[in-house]
Amino acid sequence: MNAFFPGRWLGGLTLVLGPVVMFAGYLLRYLSTITVLTPEQQAWAETRPFAAYGQFVAYTSDPELLTLSYGVFALGALLLFPAFIAAAQLIGGRLAYWGAALLVTGLFARLYFAGVDQTAFQITEVIGLEQATKAVMTEYVDISYGPWRVPVWASVGQFPGSVLLAVAAWRSGLFGTARAAMVLIAGGTWMGVLKSALLPHVLITALLCVALVPLGLRVLRDRPPVLTGRPKALSW
Repeated sequence: MNAFFPGRWLGGLTLVLGPVVMFAGYLLRYLSTITVLTPEQQAWAETRPFAAYGQFVAYTSDPELLTLSYGVFALGALLLFPAFIAAAQLIGGRLAYWGAALLVTGLFARLYFAGVDQTAFQITEVIGLEQATKAVMTEYVDISYGPWRVPVWASVGQFPGSVLLAVAAWRSGLFGTARAAMVLIAGGTWMGVLKSALLPHVLITALLCVALVPLGLRVLRDRPPVLTGRPKALSW
């Protein structure tokens, strides 16, 4: 890896920690929903048009766990910023740089959504669950899309970004077909405000760990991979 941002140590560390922390965030958000809500509350939440209703109830039932799960999730997004840049530098080329840039815009959107999540939860502390839910859900679309809809448009970058980075990694030989597919699939996870995680989201993010963590360990050991060009159709 060259001397530009993020460099060997920050790049290697975030390639390892970024996907792992994001995986932990998805796992905690999944567990916080299924363990905090009673079966009756879960059934009620599933009848609502948005997951936010169930997330409000979960927060008022166990604010410490919900705060932890949302905080870890936001930290994962923050750590993936230099991780994607580091991956693009290892790959090289315009396709990889465009992919990383679009993925980073998606991470910026996640941090905006995290701010809205925190604000919504804190409102319940002031005006109570019922009034907070009513207030947020009345303006849900506007606060989710953000000013001039910049955050929601930024969130779209995650999807083409993961495609471009996965294709670039495969073409360069950095990743075989399997790991490139893992990056591609991981780019399809949801974006938005007060979303609940399901078990498939946890498993999909685990794939990102499988793809990026070994790469980060190689960088930290100062053993960057040798790019060999396009691998076989069935390759690791």
